Amino acid sequence: MTYKATVNVTLKKSVLDPQGKTVLHALEAMGLNQATDVRVGKYFELKLDAAGEKEAGDHVRTMCDRLLINPVIEDYTYKLEKL
Repeated sequence: MTYKATVNVTLKKSVLDPQGKTVLHALEAMGLNQATDVRVGKYFELKLDAAGEKEAGDHVRTMCDRLLINPVIEDYTYKLEKL
């Protein structure tokens, strides 16, 4: 069975986000003052084959833990969709 995984990676709340602050200041300089904080992250889309949803989730977690994220400073969430 083929699955599509969408993975969102964000910095842990305790980690400063200088890129997010830069974006926030740029928005303010443009007169767009509605945002009070900006955090920048990463997004991955993966297509993978697995026998079932549990196995697909196991594969995604392994990929994230071994390569896609830095577990010291980043957290992630994912969603699976059967294709």
